Amino acid sequence: MIKIEKVSKRYGRKKSLNKVTLHVKQGEIVGLLGPNGAGKSTLLSILATITKPSSGEITIGGHRLKKKKSAIRELIGYVPQDIALWEELTVKENMRLFSKMTKQPITDDELKTLCKAVQLEGKWKEKVHSLSGGMKRKLNIAVALIHRPAVMLMDEPTVGIDLQSKMEIARYIKQLAREGKTVIYITHDMNEILGLCDRFAVLKEGELQFVGTMDEARDMTRQLNDEQVIYQLLHPTVQRDH
Repeated sequence: MIKIEKVSKRYGRKKSLNKVTLHVKQGEIVGLLGPNGAGKSTLLSILATITKPSSGEITIGGHRLKKKKSAIRELIGYVPQDIALWEELTVKENMRLFSKMTKQPITDDELKTLCKAVQLEGKWKEKVHSLSGGMKRKLNIAVALIHRPAVMLMDEPTVGIDLQSKMEIARYIKQLAREGKTVIYITHDMNEILGLCDRFAVLKEGELQFVGTMDEARDMTRQLNDEQVIYQLLHPTVQRDH
């Protein structure tokens, strides 16, 4: 579903991404892990057609990014790290406003069904500023799903919220994958890597250090403790020194 081939991104002399290659299958959840400044959000922004790559090739759903940007935008739902909602509007008004940005007509019943899927069915008439942090995160996801995208690009969608909301969002993302949606998911949460992602990729200083399952990561690092596995993937010199 997603093919990233030798993608690089420069900002002046600084290289944010360096020849990143990653393939993601339909219905797969792939986590993106790495320290701050590693290039994770830059990569997601490129996939979302917000940022233009300096070089490399990207194909999503059979469409080349260089040739079919508008077609790709129809395929993707982008969930930014920051809450992208109108705080003074109600849940209903936010959903209706975002639905008007899509090419296909969406009824209120369909929007309510989407709210129910993220457990916001009782909040339809409430203003966003009155919602909890977890509820805002759920609504952030719901608006990205209005146009029925095949791919979800999610930049730390559970950051700063309570454990129950995290678990509910994780369950819903798994359901989306079972329905065939492809998910790329930035996280710093070990539990999300272990419990949510089919595979994960480690970015450091713009370069891909690892792509695979946790079992493959354990074999590569020769560690059994999952925290040590991730630590060594993020600090490969530590592994070599020992």
